[in-house]
Amino acid sequence: MSNQNLFQQFPEVSTQEWEGVILKDLKGADYNKKLVWHTDEGFDVRPYYRAEDLLNISYLDSLPNEFPYTRGYKTHTNDWEVVQEITEKDPKKANMIAIDALTRGANMIAFNSADITSATDMELLLNGIDLEKNGVQFNHSKSYIELVKLFVAYIDKHNFNKETIIGAINFDAIVFALKQGKFYRSKQEDLDQVQELLDLTKDLKKFRIINVNGLALHNAGATIIQELGYALGIAGEYIAYLSEKGVPVHEITRKLQFTLSVGTNYFMEIAKIRAIRLLWSTIVDQYNPQCDCAYQLKINTVASSWNKTLYDPYVNILRSTTEGMAAAIGGADSIALKPFDMVYKQEDDFSSRISRNIQVILKKESYFDQVVDPAAGSYYIENLTNSIAEHAWKLFQHVEKNGGMIALVENGEVKAEILQSCNKRNMDIATRKYILLGTNQYPNTNEMMLDKMERYCASDSSGLQSYHGAKAFEDLRIATEQFAKENERPKVFLFKIGNLAMRQARAGFITNFFGCSGYEIIDNAGFNTIEEGIEAAKNAQANVIVMCSSDEEYAHLGVQAAQLSKEKMQNALFVIAGYPSECIETLKSAGTDDFVHVKVNVLDTLRKYNELLLN
Repeated sequence: MSNQNLFQQFPEVSTQEWEGVILKDLKGADYNKKLVWHTDEGFDVRPYYRAEDLLNISYLDSLPNEFPYTRGYKTHTNDWEVVQEITEKDPKKANMIAIDALTRGANMIAFNSADITSATDMELLLNGIDLEKNGVQFNHSKSYIELVKLFVAYIDKHNFNKETIIGAINFDAIVFALKQGKFYRSKQEDLDQVQELLDLTKDLKKFRIINVNGLALHNAGATIIQELGYALGIAGEYIAYLSEKGVPVHEITRKLQFTLSVGTNYFMEIAKIRAIRLLWSTIVDQYNPQCDCAYQLKINTVASSWNKTLYDPYVNILRSTTEGMAAAIGGADSIALKPFDMVYKQEDDFSSRISRNIQVILKKESYFDQVVDPAAGSYYIENLTNSIAEHAWKLFQHVEKNGGMIALVENGEVKAEILQSCNKRNMDIATRKYILLGTNQYPNTNEMMLDKMERYCASDSSGLQSYHGAKAFEDLRIATEQFAKENERPKVFLFKIGNLAMRQARAGFITNFFGCSGYEIIDNAGFNTIEEGIEAAKNAQANVIVMCSSDEEYAHLGVQAAQLSKEKMQNALFVIAGYPSECIETLKSAGTDDFVHVKVNVLDTLRKYNELLLN
């Protein structure tokens, strides 16, 4: 059967017909509320897209390695550098970890270079690493000028071919000023270092000395649009500075890379990486580059730290897997994934191996490195790419119109805008609009992490601070664990009675709710009478009695239970699961202390209970 005959068996269905069926299935429900995703990035995402939605997107006919490079620069494979991040500061220990990682799948090492201050340190750090085959990145240096001098001297001493050396330093004076509230020395001195670093590495054609750090923006709470728009603004500042010094644009761009976050918003993250290439090409094109190589943006991706959790940490492995897949499909040039235990301890051999093996499996077993831009042509992803590009471009234009990124960092606008986004994220977590599995939903109530924690501290800088979104909930559980070292954990008794379906549903909700604070949940099969339930709660020495039933039954059973609870257990809190609006005042008068339901702010409510029960 020919393809033509096959397709004739499936007549075309118009968008109007699809919409008619959808509206019928909605049965009067609001289409926009039920099916349209209103993103934090400021645009709406429809439930489906069709070919007609791509008609106004101009770049769709371009191939990989063709302007505007939305599809990337790779033409034969989708290979990327597997980055192993090493936080160990001791150069000899870090070298041992690096050598092992390079034999087990990594081909790029990101070192913590905070304590690399001498030629001996550099020798110990890089001993045995073939720099012509494996790349290196240097993070956290106190002086990148001195570090680069040591690195270049090491290369000269060991006669490595400078044409093949790949890697980068994490130098971004503008993001440093944003995070710390001031430049390291001064604006001019810090920017002057860019020229000096360029001169020092003029023979290292593939070694990047400017790292536009979008990752730091993301981990402080920025949206995807803010990460891209501000990152482009930062890059624009460096290009403008060096252009004024007479450096051709292609000489600038080949010494620059973007380090972007990759979170678990799978399709958005794929689209983000594609969108940044489109926008970068648009900016570079304005400089009329002498070489097409100027358009080739090195995209280094690092998995989000913001979404990693202390509790149920093995879920972080699933998060990292999604992040690695998104980065690979989006066409990242290098990918670093986070160890699942990063929130509470330094990575060990096991957690490092797991984070590295995710990428090895994506390459060797799933063949993610074999297909260039597999997302191309997807109605959904192409529309996301276009929407992200449009909104990030508007933000970039706003930055340029208002004096550039440095001006907006200095006047506090960038910090204020990201903090606003950060507060929105926090509220979404507090109200469970954004789910962190195992933390604000479906917690393992018997999991204890306090004794496993080697670190758990926050930044104290006056600038924009990185953090992880689960911290507020984790603080609640840590407080409960600390209390439980000398006391019994607070006990929440599920008083299930009446309608079987409703009591089970509400008991499940309450278990997840109070479990987020690490309280002990006392479950049961349910009770036939109020007296049985209250007696069982008394015998269990419950601190909180939560009645789980239907709204209709609360009107009489709830009143009786509240009254008997206050009579038999004066120190216990009596709570109703739900919000039976028709009998609220009656239940309050009978002694009900609280109503817990889906519309409450989970975080604020649990903070209140911690204050009541842990003091």
